[in-house]
Amino acid sequence: MARSNEIVVIGELNVDLIASGVSAGPVLGTEVLADDFTVTLGSASAIFSCGIARLGHSVTFVSRIGNDDFGHLCLESLAQRGIATDRIEIDVQSKTGVTVVVSTAEDRAMITFLGAIAELSLSQVPADIFHGHRHLHLTSYYLQKALQPDFPHLLDAAREAGATTSFDPNSDPTQGRDEKVLEVSRHTDILFLNEDEARLLTGVDDIEAAGRQLSELCPTVAIKLGAKGAIGFQDGAVERVEGFKIDAVDSTGAGDSFAAGFVHAFLDGGDLRKCLTIGNACGAFSASRPGGTDGQPDPEELERFVMYASLRA
Repeated sequence: MARSNEIVVIGELNVDLIASGVSAGPVLGTEVLADDFTVTLGSASAIFSCGIARLGHSVTFVSRIGNDDFGHLCLESLAQRGIATDRIEIDVQSKTGVTVVVSTAEDRAMITFLGAIAELSLSQVPADIFHGHRHLHLTSYYLQKALQPDFPHLLDAAREAGATTSFDPNSDPTQGRDEKVLEVSRHTDILFLNEDEARLLTGVDDIEAAGRQLSELCPTVAIKLGAKGAIGFQDGAVERVEGFKIDAVDSTGAGDSFAAGFVHAFLDGGDLRKCLTIGNACGAFSASRPGGTDGQPDPEELERFVMYASLRA
């Protein structure tokens, strides 16, 4: 059963056009074949939202889309999962964002058209949005151009309203090192990064040393290591957990499903190891099917998966 007014996500919406089962990425002037093709709800914010809703939490989504077929697909997909969409603005002058994904079992390459993603601004976020909510999640910092300067304000406002917060900047398409992300990280309770992002932001190659440095900015840091698991930092403690062995199909959105599982366990009072383990399990589940949302577990599936994995260990 969904719990009342738990999660608010302020973020981007787009569809994913996914070519999966590709043996290697395409090179300009050449053609490669895919085993499957899927048109599905995309965006890190939406994948996180669907993942945590699937685990039994109610979600309010704040976003901006175009008045087009892709925008309507986003709305319908969220509504089907019980996510509140009344705070999503439809702009007849904009186009909904689109990401083309070429996915192998190990990784993926993406091409994104931002459209309305880059247009959501603080003026479209209701001032009372955090009333009654327990947690705010922000992600896709680099894509949300108009909202970018106000990430610290949103995180502070949520915490002042009594909510906890999480922030996952995701990767910078320019592959640069943006010092502003480090400043945003000072305003959140939980920081999510993958290992490449952690190394780039800190300039430190050793992942544990990078994590310790980042943990000086915020109370909890979780670094996603893909198939190798995850490492977390909290109150001076370090926890490293192994990944689950699965037959990976598509890694699209696995990191956002990880974040959903981690926050689910965090809100239920789980310690750092429990949060990392549940995050890993949700990420593994997601990677078992094409797209970011079709493989996300409900609480019973999650419990069985973790129990079965522990028996095999």
